[in-house]
Amino acid sequence: MKQQRYDVVIVGGGAAGLSGALTLARARRSVLVIDAGEPRNAPASHVHNYLGRESTPPGELLAIGRGEAAGYGAEIVAGRVASAERLPGEGEGEQESGFRVVMEDGRSVEARRLLVTTGLVDELPAVPGLAERWGREVLHCPYCHGREVADRPVGVLSVGPLAVHQALMWRQWTDDVTLFRHTGPEPTDEEYEQLAARDVAVVDGEVAGLEVTDDRLTGVRLAGGRVIPRDALVIQARFTARSAVLASLGLVPVPQEMGGEVIGTYVPTDPVGATEVPGVWAAGNVTRLTEQVIGAAAGGLVAAAAINGDLIAEDTRIAVEARRRG
Repeated sequence: MKQQRYDVVIVGGGAAGLSGALTLARARRSVLVIDAGEPRNAPASHVHNYLGRESTPPGELLAIGRGEAAGYGAEIVAGRVASAERLPGEGEGEQESGFRVVMEDGRSVEARRLLVTTGLVDELPAVPGLAERWGREVLHCPYCHGREVADRPVGVLSVGPLAVHQALMWRQWTDDVTLFRHTGPEPTDEEYEQLAARDVAVVDGEVAGLEVTDDRLTGVRLAGGRVIPRDALVIQARFTARSAVLASLGLVPVPQEMGGEVIGTYVPTDPVGATEVPGVWAAGNVTRLTEQVIGAAAGGLVAAAAINGDLIAEDTRIAVEARRRG
């Protein structure tokens, strides 16, 4: 870190954070990105649905983004932010002068504005073997991975009321879908009819684990020992926003529901990413749980433009006050 005070400190160096850094650096702002190096999509082999970057490996996409942002002067450092706090104004009646960002190793910097893009953590169902195959053959999003398992045997693990919806969605990519009841609720009569009409098989009983052969998923093993051959297993992870930095500023994550089920927690913002704390913006999965990579990048751009606009307004106010003082 070359200086101690920046126009903007960005916490998180994924697609949203780097997009914000690129935008702000191009706007001639001093920008510091602090990245803990834990991208959510690290287990995945490729990024999909990113126009112009289809099938780019996640690490390669981030390396490109870091290079682009740094090329315009943004600083990027490795580290984990422990907390952030607002700084008091210097004079009576003055607006607060910004924020102090404290890292776990004790380093600290100051910023006029903050952009938090820390993403989320996928909390997986408690089935042995899921974590090891996550992002490979254990999947959650058909738009991210459906094409890669098209026309192959796919299972859907039911842990809540969204499972039937998932099974019907994945049926778009393959005609061999099996819904494993596991710990989820029994489908309604209407749902059973829908599943039957789409030729989705339903298997009762809990799933005990996965069968793996030559480092590839080959089947789903039930508690009674029966193995159902599958090439991929779809799950519903719980999405938990990495919100500790925002919580240190008094911003509390709230539950998000989908289809009558709480799928995780997020930090609310307005349409341009502004939080309830003046001077703090958020973008990406920390505030939009189901956002894909290209959407997170777009969110970083939108938030960065709003931040720059806010700084322009402050710069103008300061200049006017200085002019009036003569």
